[in-house]
Amino acid sequence: MGQTLSCRVPGIEQDLYAAVQSGELKVVESILQLHPGILRRRTLHSDLSVLHIAAANGHLEVLSMLLDLGAHPNALSRQKRTPLMLAAMRGKLACIEKLLRAEATILLFDSVHRRTCLHYAAYYGHSDCLQAILQTAHSSQISDSWGFSRFVNVRDAKGETPLHLAAKQNRLDCVRTLLEKGALVSASSGYSGFLGSTPLHLAAREGSLECVRELLAWGADRLQMDSAGRTAYVVASRRHPLCAALLNPSSAEPLVWPSPLKFLSELNPDVKLLLEKALVAANRKREKKIMKGTVFSLPSPARSESVDDDKLECNSMELCCICFEQACTIEVQDCGHQMCAHCTVSLCCHSKPKTDSQCHPAPACPFCRSDIARLVVANSKTKEEIEKLGEGNHKA
Repeated sequence: MGQTLSCRVPGIEQDLYAAVQSGELKVVESILQLHPGILRRRTLHSDLSVLHIAAANGHLEVLSMLLDLGAHPNALSRQKRTPLMLAAMRGKLACIEKLLRAEATILLFDSVHRRTCLHYAAYYGHSDCLQAILQTAHSSQISDSWGFSRFVNVRDAKGETPLHLAAKQNRLDCVRTLLEKGALVSASSGYSGFLGSTPLHLAAREGSLECVRELLAWGADRLQMDSAGRTAYVVASRRHPLCAALLNPSSAEPLVWPSPLKFLSELNPDVKLLLEKALVAANRKREKKIMKGTVFSLPSPARSESVDDDKLECNSMELCCICFEQACTIEVQDCGHQMCAHCTVSLCCHSKPKTDSQCHPAPACPFCRSDIARLVVANSKTKEEIEKLGEGNHKA
């Protein structure tokens, strides 16, 4: 799609479409005052409604006025695309939010690829739009009637979920968002050309190194085969040696985020940041060992580049009683035992996901063996507090 989206219609309708396309609010308002019926008129010349045009070009004021005047939020083009789908394609977040408030339906499929607005947001890499749509799905009737998990994993005509599309297009932020919301990491597609492909297969085929890393960290199975009997390693080995190195079944398995998903989704943001940094560091060491002695070198993960080390500094003088190397930054509740983020990752993350059961035992505290249900950032004593406490005890 080009930079602008328009439709050629004769006479006054052409003037209206041109004004909507360019976002000329006053002109649109004047035309609709003189010809109020034109808003609902359909012509043989127009494929898209004026609402489609406003949404696709991100003209929020025009879009709002059209909705206030009675434009239908679920207007369909000839390909059964809605204004919400076009806004998702273009990444027009404000227009998406307005359409969602106007009760635009998120569970509509176009007639070209049988894709929803969620598919389009994922395919074009607009993670903010993706999150807005998913938030609406959580709070709307979709969650109650159709099921939120089912919506996150909705398939298009090729059997591809939004995660498939995001992985194929190397949309790392969208891949991460979808996984955090419950996207199935090893779902198989149904398209005849790549039948049985998982998101990992598609990321490997396109050489999407960062997406391969992310999918592996969420438990994607390196041994899973497509209908042709190919693993993601075989797919990557033809053109993408870096991806192939990480996917090689003979190399060490990466650490993955803990299962079940609920454990991670309920983490305190500060704790999640600490664990995320520790997991990335652990997998980076693994990658260096894998690549040692080869002609390839791996770039640093994008995830680690976005982590501010200054935010993760800990002034605590208490060392982890497990490794005796890192400061205690994580506290288990309700038992109160503390350990460093690296040891927490080792305890709570497993090297290979279990496939025989959907129910995984909760990780256990290494000190008291109670189930780890909640983690918080440790409120350890700082050096100054320890010195003051020592002075107080000395005076006493």
